[in-house]
Amino acid sequence: MPGLAGLFLARADCVYLTSCGSPRFVLVMDQNLGASNFVQFIILAKDAEARDALKLKVEGLFAKGFENVRARARILPNGPPAPYPVMLRVSGPGHDQVVKLAEQVAAAVAGQATTRDTHLEWQQKTKVLKLEVDQDKARALGLVPEQLAFDLKSQLAGAPIAQFRERDKLVDIVVRLDRSETTDLGRIAELPVSLGSGRFVPLAQVARISLEAEHGMIWRRNRLPTITVQADVVSGAKGNDVTLAVYEQLSELRAKLPEGYKIEVGGGAEDSAKSMDQLAQTLPLMLFSIMVLLMIQLQSITRMLLVLFTAPLGLIGVNIFLILFNQPMGFVAQLGVIALAGMIMRNSVILIDQIEKQIALGQTPWQAIIDSALLRFRPIMLTAAAAILGMIPLTHSAFWGPMAVAIMGGLLVATALTLLSLPAMYAVCYRVKEPS
Repeated sequence: MPGLAGLFLARADCVYLTSCGSPRFVLVMDQNLGASNFVQFIILAKDAEARDALKLKVEGLFAKGFENVRARARILPNGPPAPYPVMLRVSGPGHDQVVKLAEQVAAAVAGQATTRDTHLEWQQKTKVLKLEVDQDKARALGLVPEQLAFDLKSQLAGAPIAQFRERDKLVDIVVRLDRSETTDLGRIAELPVSLGSGRFVPLAQVARISLEAEHGMIWRRNRLPTITVQADVVSGAKGNDVTLAVYEQLSELRAKLPEGYKIEVGGGAEDSAKSMDQLAQTLPLMLFSIMVLLMIQLQSITRMLLVLFTAPLGLIGVNIFLILFNQPMGFVAQLGVIALAGMIMRNSVILIDQIEKQIALGQTPWQAIIDSALLRFRPIMLTAAAAILGMIPLTHSAFWGPMAVAIMGGLLVATALTLLSLPAMYAVCYRVKEPS
């Protein structure tokens, strides 16, 4: 597409462009196999603002001037590479049945208001030349299939007859028919086939030639033909949420699937599920270690439970801030929630330890609770504020932004709630009453 290249390079905010393929120059890039009907432009913009403006320009360019081309403009992701935000896999032993099921899944995906450009991974069918050999005629002429295959390969694809040495390299000299002789079906039918002893017959006498349409590439997963239904999402929609919503919508279809066929979640939703499964495997050990450390520090099951009960308070602030900043509750944000729980429990340990110290100094439990909350208010709030301010630079990061927002919101709300709720919970658990 030389016209497209010229349009891109004519813009002042585009400083470099290449369309010679898609090498993985960065780990998170999703590579595409080369094909005659596929082209990829990698554009380097001057800055983030120019990149966003260029993306909108490219989308408008394809929408107006290239209606017959399925194109998309995509910014390189910061997480695991996934070709499309919405991906659902359909697999099974039969090609035709897999295609029918994939079309039903594609219809469900396209019916969502949050999706666009829904298509199948197998692409459109391509024309192929099919050759059916008449075995009776071939045997009568003394022609064996191996000889026929060799003759056709030599004439159509070429056969090496010698080698040419260029310095330290050997280059094959290949003889084949001119391309103009192999693009016409009638000329292909007249190709000579050797019978030996200098005799030749036209190919049409021993075989029937026809043009048919079939899939140029069939993807397999676990040795089963697999079609991935792919789609983009509109601005503001989350690919994982849309994928899971469509998957639940297909519950009736999944229940009626023939034996051996299945519909699975793919793409980013599958990667997130795998990451969470790996995290869940270590969760029991993590909880056990936390409880042991709290028991060593607090020397009481009741005080340990009080500290543990304050950890979920951060979820209130996490949800509020993620909604306000329009950030996804993805794997990185969930890691931030785990780190946030440790910060909240640290503040709770400090406050409970101060209450025990005040009681040891001779104060009544009621007065010790009040004085401890007042004494630890400033240190706890200052340390929380320092942590929140330290997260502000990370909010601009596309990868770490959700984690920073989750920690900021959760720590802000949980710190205030801990200072209010933990003294009350301590008084309830130990039945502390205001002295008359």
